[in-house]
Amino acid sequence: MSEKHNASNQNQEGDDQNWYSSWFDTPYYHILYKDRNYREAQIFMDNLTHYLNLPEKAKVLDLACGKGRHSIYLNQLGYNVLGADLSENSILEASKNGNETLHFKVHDMREPFEEKFDAIFNLFTSFGYFENDDDNLTTLKAIKESLSEYGFAVIDFMNVGNVIENLVPEEVKTVENIDFHIKRYVEDGHIFKEIDFEDQGRKYHFTEKVKALTLNDFQDMMDEAGIFLLDIFGDYKLKKFHKTESERLIMIFK
Repeated sequence: MSEKHNASNQNQEGDDQNWYSSWFDTPYYHILYKDRNYREAQIFMDNLTHYLNLPEKAKVLDLACGKGRHSIYLNQLGYNVLGADLSENSILEASKNGNETLHFKVHDMREPFEEKFDAIFNLFTSFGYFENDDDNLTTLKAIKESLSEYGFAVIDFMNVGNVIENLVPEEVKTVENIDFHIKRYVEDGHIFKEIDFEDQGRKYHFTEKVKALTLNDFQDMMDEAGIFLLDIFGDYKLKKFHKTESERLIMIFK
C-alpha cells in the first residue's frame, strides 16, 4: 500500500469522521513512513515535469503535500510552488522551508483555489480518503477549476488490482524502537490498514482507509466532472499502465 493514507485514532473518545486529519497530525505517522524512497519520488517528478514540458517558473500546486518534501524538490527544479495540506502540523513544519517562490497553506482539497496553476500534482495515493464518496468527485472538480487554460493535473494513485493481489495480511515493522503491528484487508470497497503500537506505556490504534478506486471508477468520475483523461502510466518511470502488473495508476488530465 502506498505512503499516504487517511486514518482514525480510535484511542481518542468518540469517532472522528476525519480520520486522516488525526493520523497525519501525529509524529507516529512520520516515524512509521520515514524510510520512503524519496530518490524514486524525485525521479518521478523529473520524468513528470519533463513529460508535461512545463514552462520555466511555472506555477505548480502540490496538493496534499504533507511536510512539503516534494514541494521543496519541485521548487529546486525552478518552479513557483504552493504546497497545500489539511494537516496544520505538517504545514507548520513545511513552512520553515518557504521562500519567495515556495509557499505553503492549510487547505481542504475539496475547495478550488482562486489562483490558477500550470500543473497540479496529487502524489503518492493522496486521494480517496473521504467518508462520503461524493467528495472524491468534488475534489476532481476543484482540481479542474484550479487549472490554468493550458494547465495539466496529475493524480498518482495505487493500482488497486495489483495492491489487492499482493496484500500482506499481517506484519510487524519496527521503527525507532516502536513495534508497529499492521493488519491489511479489503472491505466495503476500501483497503484498510489497522496499526497498533505502544509507546511510553500508552497504547495506540489507528485505521488507514482508502477507497479502492479503479481506472474505470476514475474515468466515470472524470466524465461527470467534464475532465479529459490524456494519458495513463503504470510506474514512476512512466511506463505503460498494465491492469494487473503495474504498481501505480498515474493519470494525466485537464
